[in-house]
Amino acid sequence: MTSFEPPRPPQPVNETLLQRIFGFRTRLYLTWAAMFVLFAGFFLSFDLKFSVILDKLPNLVGYHLAPNGFLQGAALTLFLCLCSIVASVLLGFVTALARLSSSAVAFGIASFYASFFRGTPLLIQILLIYLGLPQLGVVPGAISAGIIALSLNYGAYLSEIFRSGIIGVAPGQGEAARALGLRPAVIFWRITLPQAMRTIIPPTTNQFISMLKDSSLISVMGVWEVMFLAQSYGRSSYRYIEMLTTAAIIYWIMSIGLELLQSRLEKHYGKAYSQQR
Repeated sequence: MTSFEPPRPPQPVNETLLQRIFGFRTRLYLTWAAMFVLFAGFFLSFDLKFSVILDKLPNLVGYHLAPNGFLQGAALTLFLCLCSIVASVLLGFVTALARLSSSAVAFGIASFYASFFRGTPLLIQILLIYLGLPQLGVVPGAISAGIIALSLNYGAYLSEIFRSGIIGVAPGQGEAARALGLRPAVIFWRITLPQAMRTIIPPTTNQFISMLKDSSLISVMGVWEVMFLAQSYGRSSYRYIEMLTTAAIIYWIMSIGLELLQSRLEKHYGKAYSQQR
């Protein structure tokens, strides 16, 4: 009789000397440092005039208020994005629920809205709202028009992300909850949505980073955000590269902040899957 020997677990690959000396996190930081040095060397080859950057940096960051007494620079960009994020999340969530409902009217309105705002350029939407609403008797300010346009545009994209995350939860989860006698609202908020968040968060944060960059399109209406100031200062001082480089770094730093927030949220909603990873 031939004895059956169970398969042996895979043996770990022998680590190299470099891997034994430096852990993963250390190698990661060293890689980032090397890439940053190459990145800095590339921009320093432009023969930048740092006195111009230092002179305009407080306004670009938003340390000083604009002449009208409101925010400017990066502070205004963050304000625009924060308001748009809150509005777009609410709008996207409601639209996703309408797309999942059995009401033909709700589904029709939601699908039409998502199709239009995903199928037309954001710049056209900004101009239509800013120039079109006054013809209907509503005169929005440039900042208000920008927030409305960003919210409507990204709400349409977020609705698809939310919808895909919700339908991606295994149906058996809801069936088991109904067998326990839980109400549909409790099932959705306590079981379906928390599991969907693990799938929703990465693409949603990616949309927020895109919104942060697309907020530069609001500069066409004269809003004193980062891109508008960079173009204005570059035009007046004939030092476009300095101003555009500074604006690029400011946008990058703000994007890194959103990436760190995404990492925290992923860890929070992925606790149940940490052992699988």
